[in-house]
Amino acid sequence: MPEPRPPTVAVSELRVGLYIYLDRGWMDHPFLRNHFKITTQEQINSIHSLGLQELRYAPELSDAHALPGAAAPEGSPTDPTAPPASAPRAAPASADPVDPWTKSCSRCEREHAASRSAVKAAFEQLPSTPVAAAQASQALVQTLIGQMLEQQESALRLLADTSADHRVQHALNVSVLSLLLGRALGLPADELHTLGLAGLLHDVGKIDLPEQVRYQIAALNASHQKIYREHVGYSLAWGRRMGLAAPVLEAIAQHHEFADGSGFPQALRAEQIGNAGGILALVNHYDSLCNPHNPLEAVTPHEALSILFSQHKTRHKHHTLSAFIRMMGIYPPGSVVQLSDERYAVVVSVNAARPLKPEVMVYEFRAAHADVVHLIDLQQEPQLSIQRSLRPQQLPRPVLLCLSPKPRYCYFFERALDPAGRAGERQ
Repeated sequence: MPEPRPPTVAVSELRVGLYIYLDRGWMDHPFLRNHFKITTQEQINSIHSLGLQELRYAPELSDAHALPGAAAPEGSPTDPTAPPASAPRAAPASADPVDPWTKSCSRCEREHAASRSAVKAAFEQLPSTPVAAAQASQALVQTLIGQMLEQQESALRLLADTSADHRVQHALNVSVLSLLLGRALGLPADELHTLGLAGLLHDVGKIDLPEQVRYQIAALNASHQKIYREHVGYSLAWGRRMGLAAPVLEAIAQHHEFADGSGFPQALRAEQIGNAGGILALVNHYDSLCNPHNPLEAVTPHEALSILFSQHKTRHKHHTLSAFIRMMGIYPPGSVVQLSDERYAVVVSVNAARPLKPEVMVYEFRAAHADVVHLIDLQQEPQLSIQRSLRPQQLPRPVLLCLSPKPRYCYFFERALDPAGRAGERQ
């Protein structure tokens, strides 16, 4: 006989101390796991923002005062003397402390959101005040470099795609990945600034393209391909209006040049392409494979690396491509994988210095309650390894719904945590 499913509670009746289940994919909410005890008013506010009407809860795992129908303790969310939901309250003294992984993830999400907003604002400034847009972009890049250099080791994290603007997210992805690769290659701070700024602004000239060509609404014919290639020149023109330095302009000019001479607009070869231009071309190539304008054409991050290495390795300088693959790991964040114990997972974070043992979000079947996910740091699990990479369509449907892999991949960096001081598996 199947076990009874947990009872439900209206979202409006949530209280600190209630153990709840979120019946959503782990990328569709801001929490580390999809079942947990509520410990702060901020968590309740976040649940309200999801638009849910009710949630399942576990009475046996909840505090007695938090159960529906119990008298609300003084100062609780349902107490009429309590502050409104819009005014977050500090966690009670008895609440479990937030673990380092959750703190790091939350900080990463905040910094990514702030960076995305800054890119969007700079792009909106560009047509009317290009110099101000350049100044805002330079300030953002300087902030990104400062955040990155203060980290002894950086980890690359997969984040939920909350932006409807593909242009903004592509620019930020390219800038972030280029900065990490530049650091891995030992570039000095001034060259990192050139690289990060060129990464943000390499495609600004696309605003001068016809919409059908800019967004590649349909497969581009020869004449449209010719028009599309003109965006490099348009980007350079905007860069000059912005007052960008010559090294930044050079990198923008080379972001579609390939080491074997097959790129455009000048068909340069390896020895003619600068460090920043070569890095930018590689990272732009990778992100365009993972995040094309048409999501149906996307490949997984693991497939993208395989394509770069097996089919297109002559397009990029050997030492640059090798460093990129070492940094991303064989299974970059966003890769859907099957572990050596047959469980399915999504790679969520890779330590750029130790990429072979990433963090994965693992699917777990639960007969009585909802299926759940666990965070596992493979650095702490020597008996576990990744067996193979999968496309999302190859996952069993319950796994696909629970892991909820996204058609677009957003990346940002965070401080890599010491594996020895971490909690390992989380539910």
